[in-house]
Amino acid sequence: MALKFADLQNLYAHTFDTVIDVRSPAEYAEDHLPGAINLPVLDNEERARVGTIYVQESPFLARKLGAALVFRNAANHIEHSLSHHEGGWKPLIYCWRGGQRSGSFTWMLRQIGWRAEVVEGGYRSYRRLVKRYLYDDPLPYKLVALDGYTGTAKTDLLGHLKSRDLQVLDLEGLANHRGSLLGEMPGGQPSQKAFESALAAALSTLNPAHPVVVEAESSKIGARILPPSLWTALRAAPRIRILAPIAARSAYLASAYEDILSDADRLRERLSPLRVHRGHEVVDGWLALIDAGDKQALTRALMEQHYDLSYAKSNRSQNAKVIAQVNIPTLDEAGLNDAATRIGQFLDQL
Repeated sequence: MALKFADLQNLYAHTFDTVIDVRSPAEYAEDHLPGAINLPVLDNEERARVGTIYVQESPFLARKLGAALVFRNAANHIEHSLSHHEGGWKPLIYCWRGGQRSGSFTWMLRQIGWRAEVVEGGYRSYRRLVKRYLYDDPLPYKLVALDGYTGTAKTDLLGHLKSRDLQVLDLEGLANHRGSLLGEMPGGQPSQKAFESALAAALSTLNPAHPVVVEAESSKIGARILPPSLWTALRAAPRIRILAPIAARSAYLASAYEDILSDADRLRERLSPLRVHRGHEVVDGWLALIDAGDKQALTRALMEQHYDLSYAKSNRSQNAKVIAQVNIPTLDEAGLNDAATRIGQFLDQL
């Protein structure tokens, strides 16, 4: 009998040794259960081929071909990827909807003697649990948002706070984006579904009885959208405002954004559309600094002429409650360590 999980916490608490996603690589790449490995019983081309035959020719012919491919691929996985497992191994298997792919693979593993089980409803049932957790149920967490101008090292501060065993939620890390116009990260962003999977998994580890520190963000981080319940909680969260001199912020950004600042063509492509908002003269000044290779002067100009203006406008519209201000004279390790200590002491009083 397939296993049914009542909620995400119940699923995350499973006691299986390995979670196996037998869907195609493309399905797995879009999203999968946290920690699952991919052992496809139909690859991308095979899945498309079987689906075409099912629609255009005959369901029977499609099932016959599908069965041959599934068992052939499953046998290959057993001979190679799974050959090292001993007799007591317990895998949890799922496919798209808990049907033939996962059922067939689970049957084969059981014939060997492994204690395999299949997820009822497959990936679709998992997605329903994620949706309920992020979109339907109220978030029980007490968020505290780090606020401040661009370049005040808020993301790095989250890392320092986490190292002090304080609860943090790194939204930019989960979205693989720095949350700004120049925020692209190597590897690109996860799909929306994968972002939500990572977000749900991260939230599930947190204790609602203690504050959760998160960076103040807009409703989108790059192309990824925050679920409404999280966005509502973030907007209402009290703020700890981080302050730093603009010279320190410029030096920090020149280092943190070294990848894109070193790509002059991509930088021009990102900045040129801002002519509509900041004017030709301002943007031409930025492009001249790119040509001159003066990264620190460019980051300072971008903050003074774009980022700080946008931040001030956003602050006026949100009217967020600021419960503390932390001044950081230098954004080096010593300065960030001292700031994290002060923030931690303040959080202990909440």
